[in-house]
Amino acid sequence: MTRVLVVEDDPQLVRALVINLQARHYGVDAAPDGATALRLAAARQPDVVLLDLGLPDMDGVDVIKGLRGWTRVPILVLSARQASDEKVAALDAGADDYVTKPFSMDELLARLRAAVRRTEDTPLVPETTMVETEHFSIDLLAKKVLRDGKDVRLTPTEWHLLEILVTNPRRLITQKQLLQEVWGVSQSKKTNYLRVYMAQLRRKLETDPSRPRYLITEPGMGYRFEG
Repeated sequence: MTRVLVVEDDPQLVRALVINLQARHYGVDAAPDGATALRLAAARQPDVVLLDLGLPDMDGVDVIKGLRGWTRVPILVLSARQASDEKVAALDAGADDYVTKPFSMDELLARLRAAVRRTEDTPLVPETTMVETEHFSIDLLAKKVLRDGKDVRLTPTEWHLLEILVTNPRRLITQKQLLQEVWGVSQSKKTNYLRVYMAQLRRKLETDPSRPRYLITEPGMGYRFEG
């Protein structure tokens, strides 16, 4: 049974989530605040966490950081905060997805299933040696890309960006994460670097670079690879 930890201080929403999750045969634990959430996560080892950012005792971002200190459990943020910088802060701290309130229960459950599926389907990075799409293939060990049977020449920077994205399939990687990983902490605000290099990658890999199928932009937030 998949276990879900619901971290939310609104009793009515907790009740709705518990009823809907249990009806679909999920095991559910609920925490009304951050401290209880961290304690329950350690004790119950949930398979996925649904987390409100506005908790009575601490900010939800601090809960994310506390969890990320020891677990890679998928974290789906549920929040009424709609500003992109709030979303980016949660994703940079280690959240996997962000659902803005009010939300449809069907959408939330679909995202929850996708998060659980990613953890089950995605092998550990060292075991991921080949990434195959309809239009190109990537050999992570040989550091080679083939498109229509021909070598695609990538610069070291282009390769580094592509490697980060394809080893985290379908997961949003924030601009800040990519900039820090590829160019270093001092360049974490140079988003123009990313735009230039992502455009170059799309020209080399996408059939229609202006309407990318694989290298997807989440405006103001980051990028994801859809394999």
